[in-house]
Amino acid sequence: MGSIDWGVLAIYFVIIFGVAIWAGRQERKGGESEDFFLAGRNVGWFVIGASLFASNIGSEHLIGLAGTGASSGVPVAQFEIIAGLVLLLLGWLFVPFYIASGVFTMPEFLERRYSQGSRTYLAVISVAGYILTKISVTVMAGGLVFETLMGIDFWTGATIVVVATAIYTVWGGLRAVLYTDLVQMFVLLGGAIAVTWFGLQAVGGWGELRATVGEEAFSLWRPMTDPEFPWTGILFGAPILGIWYWCTDQYIVQRVLSAKSQDDARKGTIFAAYLKQLPIFIFVVPGIIAMALAEKGMITLDQPDQALPALMGALLPVGVKGLVVAGLLAALMSSLSSVFNSCSTVFTMDIYQRIKPASSDHHLKRVGQVATIIMVILGMAWIPLMELISDKIYTYIQSVQAYISPPIAAVFLIGILWKRANATGALASLMTGLVLGVSRLVLEANKDSLDGVLYSLATFNFLHVAIFLFLICVAVLVIVSLLTDEPEEEKVAGLTMSARGAAAVGATPQAKWASIGVLVLIGVMWIYFS
Repeated sequence: MGSIDWGVLAIYFVIIFGVAIWAGRQERKGGESEDFFLAGRNVGWFVIGASLFASNIGSEHLIGLAGTGASSGVPVAQFEIIAGLVLLLLGWLFVPFYIASGVFTMPEFLERRYSQGSRTYLAVISVAGYILTKISVTVMAGGLVFETLMGIDFWTGATIVVVATAIYTVWGGLRAVLYTDLVQMFVLLGGAIAVTWFGLQAVGGWGELRATVGEEAFSLWRPMTDPEFPWTGILFGAPILGIWYWCTDQYIVQRVLSAKSQDDARKGTIFAAYLKQLPIFIFVVPGIIAMALAEKGMITLDQPDQALPALMGALLPVGVKGLVVAGLLAALMSSLSSVFNSCSTVFTMDIYQRIKPASSDHHLKRVGQVATIIMVILGMAWIPLMELISDKIYTYIQSVQAYISPPIAAVFLIGILWKRANATGALASLMTGLVLGVSRLVLEANKDSLDGVLYSLATFNFLHVAIFLFLICVAVLVIVSLLTDEPEEEKVAGLTMSARGAAAVGATPQAKWASIGVLVLIGVMWIYFS
């Protein structure tokens, strides 16, 4: 990196801290805890949509998409495209109930709909998952960005990013997170578009790229027997994981809860659905470009995950490289700030407040700030331990999220659609899903020593596993609910479709037409890349 690149990075940090300071000083609306955790519930649709997109895209996400694009082509983009459909589900089905309930967190919503036990389960799973996976992996990615692209020691780089992000997250709460996410979205998109542009110029254009790598690389649809992206798993399994991530995970839904109206929340999800159609072009295609340039002998690609760094090193001129590195840092910091704030929210409102229910509003805000700092320390402390665990085992720890998501998706979705679902059924479904998910994880970790049926179960595509887990959890929820008492009226009033009627999904004509536009765009993408 040249001096101009460093200058671009310096400007980026100045802007981010300037926006964070401004956001933190904005007029407070509501109580202190509501302002810190939900930005006073006064955020517009554009900021919500930008934050949904920016917080979702992390540095490891960028490098992973490009790397998978280099090795497998465009099918990995199906997760991004289908996210658009799931975001519409969030806006049209879930948003009315979340906004009307007035909850701070997703575990709190589960308690309102089912029981305290369901809330405890989701709160513990969420906090543990955030610390052991999201925070530590994102921090590690930041250290690697500094080390590989900027020549700065891993721990120095990781500390810089973590401390910088923690400062404005603790200072301004969700309001600072949202408005810095807005800026980071533009930086992220600018850097990604620059890589795609210079890459296409180097390879000779879109037509030459398709001719070099072959049409198979540009097909979103793979046979049912494909080990990575079977079309059945994509169409029926990916949406299940998507419902958990986009519609029930505090990390994402907290942005929707901050909306100043139901209409703003819904429009924010629709805007994000449009943005999620971009990754195939600006994140996955650069990986395919790297593969094409490697075949032409123009760059060296030792392994797929080097696709993005290789393109940056070989193609980007001075100044633009700084912009792209700023984009990577934007992706990293937006994800990190989001998980810091969400994790502290769940801990404060779902764990601490239940232990000390008499805590004042001001005290809860202070607990949230201290919890953020503790999350930072725990996340960084976990990184050295990751080095003691083989990469293989750590991958399994990461993948547990794919196995715990079906039961969570089931209890939220069925809970809203069917008023007869009760607390006993929900807890039975969650526990069944947890046992089956952990069992699959253990089998997968020991697959090399297995044979026969057990080996088949251990190597069954995880998207297909998600489908069966979801169906089993739905069946358990329905059967146990029917065999036990009906839920009390307070558990369903205003929280289910049948208890609220069609008014629950009312929307403006603009939102309806914009949603139809998303569906048309997804259809066009599926047809073009087929």
